Formats: sequence, structure tokens, C-alpha cells
Amino acid sequence: MIIEKKIGIAGIGNFILRDEGFGVHVVHYLQENYSFPDKVEIQDVGTAGIYMAPFLEECDPIFVIDVVDIEGEPGEFHFYTLDDVQAGNFQTRMSPHQLGLLEILEVSKLRDAAPEHVEFYTVIPKELEESIELSDVVEKRKVEVAEMILARLAELGVEVTRK
Repeated sequence: MIIEKKIGIAGIGNFILRDEGFGVHVVHYLQENYSFPDKVEIQDVGTAGIYMAPFLEECDPIFVIDVVDIEGEPGEFHFYTLDDVQAGNFQTRMSPHQLGLLEILEVSKLRDAAPEHVEFYTVIPKELEESIELSDVVEKRKVEVAEMILARLAELGVEVTRK
């Protein structure tokens, strides 16, 4: 018997450090404005580290929304695949104290439960001071990235309705 996994949408980041919380803001926007079928699992992962392993093991594909610390203009969007991440094209550690996403995926592999398809929807942060509001340039990307996720779900045949 083949058990189909759920489609996962993970918002990563620290909600109280302004742009660091971008992924969390995007998933909150999606949850507040759309209804998703049961086969889609949306989570505000925050900075959960190893505690997000069950989510990663129960979903495939997974769409990760986060900020990325690379050269470029604040608010600039970047898309990565799991192959890009594994090749070291950007830093995947959520904070210095926690296991990085790659390490968690490796643990999941050992358990023979790792997702095969992971996509990363990221923006470069502008400001990381204490605040629950996104900076102006990153705020402008919130709806745009949410719409990218909705379009990706539509490509997979998932019907999402606006609330």
C-alpha cells in the first residue's frame, strides 16, 4: 500500500526579530486568507530546530519560506532547490544554537523518512532588530511569495479557496 504524504508549507524564522520572521509572516498571511485541503500542512515552524523533524518526515514536497543571508539587495527574492542547498549555495542554519535544516534532513534520512522534494522561497532581510513588523522592502514580498506558493500548489492540482 502506498501512503501519499502531505504537502508541507513551512514558515521559518524568529517572529520578534523583524525581517527574520518573514517565513512566519507569509504562513500567517496564507492561513488568514485561504482555506487549504487536508492534504496541505501549513506550519509556523519559527525557530523550532530539531523539533520540526516530524513535520519534515510527514510531508513531501515541502515549501520552505525563510530569509537568506547572502550578498544582494534587501528584499531581493531567491529560489533554491534541495540540490542547491546541499551544494552549499547558502547558509541553512536557523540560528547559531540549533541544528540546521540540512542536519535535520540527514537525521530524517537515517530514519528513512526524509522528503525528496524541498523548495526554498527566500528573501534577503533588511533589518533584524526587535520588532514584529517587517521592514518596508520585505513586507512588499510577503504577498508575492504567498502567491508563488499558491501557484505552485495549483501546479500540483491542489485547490485552495480564498476566505
